[in-house]
Amino acid sequence: MSRTDAFREMHHRHHPLLLPNPWDVGSARLFASLGFEALATTSSGFAATLGRLDGGITRHEALSHAADIVAATDLPVSADLENGFAHDPAGVAETVRLAVETGLAGCSVEDYTGDPDDPIYPLDLAVERVGAAVAAAAGRLVITARSENFLHGRPDLADTIARLQGFQDAGADVLYAPGPVDPADIGRVVEETDRPLNVLALPGVPPVTELSDLGVKRISVGSGFSLVAFGAVAEAAQELLEHGTYGYWNLAQAGVMARDAAF
Repeated sequence: MSRTDAFREMHHRHHPLLLPNPWDVGSARLFASLGFEALATTSSGFAATLGRLDGGITRHEALSHAADIVAATDLPVSADLENGFAHDPAGVAETVRLAVETGLAGCSVEDYTGDPDDPIYPLDLAVERVGAAVAAAAGRLVITARSENFLHGRPDLADTIARLQGFQDAGADVLYAPGPVDPADIGRVVEETDRPLNVLALPGVPPVTELSDLGVKRISVGSGFSLVAFGAVAEAAQELLEHGTYGYWNLAQAGVMARDAAF
């Protein structure tokens, strides 16, 4: 079975797929060693490795990074391709065509424009862009279509659901609306759509068992794990700077064990 077919099947089980988001080859191998079944890149986490904020990477950089993550393990990998690195459907299609060549099992395309003053594409254009991605993938990638309303100052659940319904009609394999945390809202999205739903594991989101009961089929962490790593290093560095002590080695020992098991 191909990685794409295996990844697709993981979305149609009784329990959710837990999808960690590595930001480099080392973290990809770490997650594989811990028993995760698939991986997904994080544009924010990867951008941080380059000293940039989310949205600061190019298409070439994102696809090269995705290829590195694909090669790091035998697991299926889905790539965070932001808005497809294009506004027009033809540009999105070209990005997806290039993504197929990397060996990815899936990718996501979102409706965030990149412009804080006009953050969300009009519905018709957003749906057309998803349709272009689906056509370009031609079944060779699991296409996740994302509605970004809640992350960009538009916490409109009805509009978000309408967008997800449009994306499923355009052929998306998986739907994703990062931001909602209320179980009633998440349950409503599941009930009013007809594709596997990915939920972003944010503070306040119900635990895995409850999301499973709601019918959620995939749970990802976005930049969460990469920020944990960043925060742990910052705390260790502050300890050295401010106290001149080395207590961070207590946590580092766990890191040694995890590294040696992964590599």
